[in-house]
Amino acid sequence: MSDQYPPQDPYAQNPRPQNPYGQQHYGQNPYGQNPYGQQPYGAQNPYGQPTPNGQQQGQPPLWAPWYGIPFPQAFLRFWKKYVRFDGRASKSEYWFWVLWYVIGNVAAGIVGSVFNVLPFIGNADDGIVRLWALACFIGFIALTMRRLHDVDLSGYFALFFIIPPIGILFSLIVGLLGTNPQGQRFDRPDRS
Repeated sequence: MSDQYPPQDPYAQNPRPQNPYGQQHYGQNPYGQNPYGQQPYGAQNPYGQPTPNGQQQGQPPLWAPWYGIPFPQAFLRFWKKYVRFDGRASKSEYWFWVLWYVIGNVAAGIVGSVFNVLPFIGNADDGIVRLWALACFIGFIALTMRRLHDVDLSGYFALFFIIPPIGILFSLIVGLLGTNPQGQRFDRPDRS
């Protein structure tokens, strides 16, 4: 046995002196992680992503993308950011809204067909579906621009929506592209 004090583990990769009373040195976390679940300053951890200890962070501000947004929250966030053409939108924000749009079209069609049964109302089926599409049109262009910003492209590419066959293909491609960290240049935290 050596006379070394404090004793060290000979198999440890980074042997450190131990406190002789079994306590941690000041500033060391006994559990090996940050006790508050926060990332060190400057570390990238998008809002809504689980922290290393598994806790979920809160809802991000409107100027920031929400990665891993829950399905019901995507509906509310779309309407809150209806005419926000700045900032970014995550892939899940984009695709969940597309799903909400399809659900809205089906619901509008069902409501319209119920009103078509009534003798004093004309062709309500087309009118309600068109009204839903018109209500979502500007917001979907804004969402697409924010999605383009998230992949680090100019939002003016959303003008491809003017040409219907190209617009449908374009919206599919935009939804499949991955996030590019360089897209942070489009964030506008000053406009919260």
